[in-house]
Amino acid sequence: MTGPNFSRPPCFNHIAVSVEPDELDASGRTAIVDFLGDLFGAAEYPEMTRDRARLVLGLHTHEQFFFVVAEDEPMRAARMDHVGVSVGSLEDFHEVARRAAAWHERFPDEVELIEPSHEDFAGVLRLHSFYVRYRLPLMLEVQHFEVLT
Repeated sequence: MTGPNFSRPPCFNHIAVSVEPDELDASGRTAIVDFLGDLFGAAEYPEMTRDRARLVLGLHTHEQFFFVVAEDEPMRAARMDHVGVSVGSLEDFHEVARRAAAWHERFPDEVELIEPSHEDFAGVLRLHSFYVRYRLPLMLEVQHFEVLT
């Protein structure tokens, strides 16, 4: 490969999406924080929150975060447009999938869920994944890369 000689490989660090201002009122922000907190341990940065304008949630480090901003003409995405989040173990994958299913059971008209499945690649890798969406314009795809060798 060509390119710069990085001191560490570049890594994905955030996703930014826009929603309607009403989605970022107190109850909307709480719903988003509760959902992403329950599934991934995301936590709001309250010092960055602006009512009906902005919500920022850290994902276990300051270098990984969700940035949600209000726009009068918010982001629109096709159903399967998504951002991927990987987890480190099959047990973690099943736990996040269980939590997503519980949200879907509680809010079936608001939480869109595509059930877990997996693909095998040449007996070397099994890719586990499921999709979930709640209050944001993009689906979240949760993956676990199970090495079979």
